Amino acid sequence: MQRNISLRMTNEQISSGLWYFGLFNGIGPMRTQSKMINRGPTYSFSGNISVEGCTTTMLWGQYCNQTVNPLSCVDSYSLTKNHSDTELYNQTAANVIACTNADDNSCQGENELKVYSLDVMGIAEELTIRAMNARFNESQPSNGSSNSSGIILMCYVRHGAMPLSTSHDYSGDINKFPLVIRSPKVGRWYITIQPANLSNEIGGIQDMSIKVCYVLEWQVLQCPLDKAGLNCTWERYMLQTFLRKNPSAPFESFYLPTSGKVSSDSANFPLEPLLSNSTFGEKPDVAWTYFLLDIPGGAAGGNIHIRLTSDAQMNYEIFAKYGGLPSLDTWDYFYANMTSSSNGSMFFKLYDSSEKTVSFYILYVRGGTWSFGLRQLNPASTASASQTTMSISLERCPRRCSSHGTCQSVVDASGLALYSYCYCDRDHGGFDCSVELVAHRGHILQSISLIASNAAAVLPAYWALRQKAFAEWVLYTCSGISSGLYHACDVGTWCALSFRVLQFMDFWLSFMAVVSTFVYLAAIDEVSKRTIHTVVAILTALMAETGPTRSHNIILVIAIGSLGLLIGWLIEFCTNYRSLSFSTEFCINMLYRLQTINGWIHDLIVTLIKRFRWGFVLAGFTALAMAAISWKLETSSSYWIWHSVWHVSIYTSSFLFLCSKVKTLHCEDQGPSDGNYELTRQDSLPRGGG
Repeated sequence: MQRNISLRMTNEQISSGLWYFGLFNGIGPMRTQSKMINRGPTYSFSGNISVEGCTTTMLWGQYCNQTVNPLSCVDSYSLTKNHSDTELYNQTAANVIACTNADDNSCQGENELKVYSLDVMGIAEELTIRAMNARFNESQPSNGSSNSSGIILMCYVRHGAMPLSTSHDYSGDINKFPLVIRSPKVGRWYITIQPANLSNEIGGIQDMSIKVCYVLEWQVLQCPLDKAGLNCTWERYMLQTFLRKNPSAPFESFYLPTSGKVSSDSANFPLEPLLSNSTFGEKPDVAWTYFLLDIPGGAAGGNIHIRLTSDAQMNYEIFAKYGGLPSLDTWDYFYANMTSSSNGSMFFKLYDSSEKTVSFYILYVRGGTWSFGLRQLNPASTASASQTTMSISLERCPRRCSSHGTCQSVVDASGLALYSYCYCDRDHGGFDCSVELVAHRGHILQSISLIASNAAAVLPAYWALRQKAFAEWVLYTCSGISSGLYHACDVGTWCALSFRVLQFMDFWLSFMAVVSTFVYLAAIDEVSKRTIHTVVAILTALMAETGPTRSHNIILVIAIGSLGLLIGWLIEFCTNYRSLSFSTEFCINMLYRLQTINGWIHDLIVTLIKRFRWGFVLAGFTALAMAAISWKLETSSSYWIWHSVWHVSIYTSSFLFLCSKVKTLHCEDQGPSDGNYELTRQDSLPRGGG
């Protein structure tokens, strides 16, 4: 994430329809065993989407000063009729709509763009665009050097968006050959015509008044409702929706053919009675059968589940397409065999693939018409040898989250579509909870490691009890117990209290134990120690409540502990030297005598050296560094390893720091080491003089 993210798309990049913008975090089979691993701060964000466009759909361009010419059928050009040409349509009725542009002739100069729009209202087999009667206008020079047959009329076609030479779906010179679009999608198509190389056709003369005129003609081939294919010989079935009554998963349904050839007793229907007859096709060894279904807008975001089961080896290939009929040339998703499919697509998930069973999902489908083409190989040899059942259903969560999670649903920002996702358990991940992140035995091992590693708290607790530091003993003991209970709940083993309470107790007592280790190193009385502990308890409680998993809490805790140690040393210093009586003259002399200051610093260093066992101090800092490294190395997958190391390291470092302190006499029983300013001990016994 950046502080500001800006995305700008031009009109050539935007297609008409519904657009979704999503912000995703943690995509993929990620291990999310511990909630503690999410240490990052929480960010709030806002988005602003603005769409700049022309007020009407018939205008385009940066300044909305260019016109889109709609193509429609004028009465005099309507050629809608039923053909029965046996050579072309194989004695099968087809509907052909052939029309021209409304203003008949269109004239354009070289590299001048002209945009047309065409609406394909229903499922069609073919869209053909051609230019008729292309010629130059009357201002052409009559030197006989021009050749109208050599005129280049480049045609760029795109579905739902403005086509250009750099961005288009189909293109071609429609003056030479018609531009044929097989299985065009339903919706609005935009057509851009651009003449080229006109100066070469008129003898190299560059004249801006020279234009080429033409008549644009388009044809749409549509078959009857129950037929499909260029010859209208293949069977086409419109599937009927049957809702499933499941309150926990709304908008789930299955689809059955409306034909009377099969019954609707279950979600599965036999396939063989519905297959097309291969004798009428272009190739006798291939037959196509099409199934169409409508996804309502409210059910968009669901998952289409296709399943085929046969008692023999299947010879079927499945092609899917949104808004049009699929073919070998145009499709959105396909399955051919176990090694050839769209399984590389993030919206296609293949589960079962064998010689007798096929099962796959198309994820997060759009609302509208979906077409499925079943391509049957060698239909003559397999027509009666096998029995195949097919099921097509719309489900919210694939495979019911593989029985390793629950299906959750959310409504999008518009409130018009319901999206579902799988909330997986601790051992599984992936969008369908099918990815095993850790085996059951591994989960037990990780749970034991995270819980049992807190036994390292026995080390500092034992030493504190031995030194009769009862406050520290209580802190270390309670910290180890609360951490074990927290991790037992975090990994899903057992929750003694609510997760929030256990998390607060774990972090609060851990913070207190770290600071208490620092305070223990100062030889101060119990009253001062209780005062420091009270202040620290308030500060660490606020930290554990407001943001316990933040990484900079470690720095804050160490800073608070260091400050507590410094305050303890100041209290100890003031206590040890408060009985020293210095004259005013001595104080003035000490401030100005460098030798005296050096001696005082030397005495302080000697005192610190004698105060600690520096081997234990060095070992304590080493263990503390190991704890910091393990904290830094924690990831979602290796959390259980490094956090267990963290438990052992942090408690071991506390134990070593406690052992590093040398037990000293009380301040009233000792004096400063400098003999020049040593106070005379007063003996309580009277000196014998006799």
